[in-house]
Amino acid sequence: MKNLRMKSARAGLDMSQQQLADAVGVSRQTINAIEKGDYNPTIRLCIAICRTLGKTLDELFWEEG
Repeated sequence: MKNLRMKSARAGLDMSQQQLADAVGVSRQTINAIEKGDYNPTIRLCIAICRTLGKTLDELFWEEG
């Protein structure tokens, strides 16, 4: 499942995939794969992304259902 909320939060901060990747210590390809739904990040990476984007886990990673 695509993570459009993460992509939107990143874009809202005018942050590129590379900038987010650098901030959390992964490759740009990893960020791209998460946004495309091709990679399920670890909880540690999820938390790092949330902190960098100023969002909660629920806001970025919880699937409404």
